[in-house]
Amino acid sequence: MPTTWILSANAGRARFFAESDPSEPLQEIEDMVSPAAQLRTVDTETDTLSPTAASGSRHNIGGNEGAGMAHNAKAGAPNKLYQPAQTPDQHAADLFAKDVATYLLKAHNEGRFQQLIVSASPDFLGVLRTKLDGQVQKLLKSEFNKDYTHSSAQQLREQLHALQAKSE
Repeated sequence: MPTTWILSANAGRARFFAESDPSEPLQEIEDMVSPAAQLRTVDTETDTLSPTAASGSRHNIGGNEGAGMAHNAKAGAPNKLYQPAQTPDQHAADLFAKDVATYLLKAHNEGRFQQLIVSASPDFLGVLRTKLDGQVQKLLKSEFNKDYTHSSAQQLREQLHALQAKSE
């Protein structure tokens, strides 16, 4: 009988379970925690948006126009309250999704599972989908946008069976 892995994850934690026999209890094989989830917010973020370097000077962008929003806009430069493309939380989730996807690919290459079920928080599931290798994606039996990382193995199995019954 093929081994099915069940991944229950969110942006801070990923739990991996193995199921070889549906009559046997799920076996937890790994519990990964995002390094960013262990840090305090004050260590990862500031409370204000940072201004661009030398934003008030005439040399902010270069050229001979005076400094200011009009000049910055013409030059295609960010305004004084520059926001990065990703927030620190999104960046941490992206890195953690890469770690989870790498772990899954390594385990697949070792022949540790033949099918995969993923249950993850909606925002993390979207990030994880983009990181999964094509070989692992082919093994995906089903996925659910629910966060069950705090459920016991038995509760997880019951909740996933209930969701599968609803979707059929």
